[in-house]
Amino acid sequence: MMPLSMAEIGEKKCIIKIRGEDLSKKYLENLGFTEGANVSVISEFDGNIIVSIKGTRVALSRTMANRITV
Repeated sequence: MMPLSMAEIGEKKCIIKIRGEDLSKKYLENLGFTEGANVSVISEFDGNIIVSIKGTRVALSRTMANRITV
């Protein structure tokens, strides 16, 4: 287990847990980040992480990506 921010580019990972306050968890859930969902890191740019989840590309700050355990 590791935070999403530590995943290698191109690796597919399964979300195990999302940590944080209820508002942060709800925000991530609305973007498709739910436990059991598959996610892969596409690239990193200027401290942000671009990921693919459920057929959509999403940019996350490193802080938000640290809250997602894969």
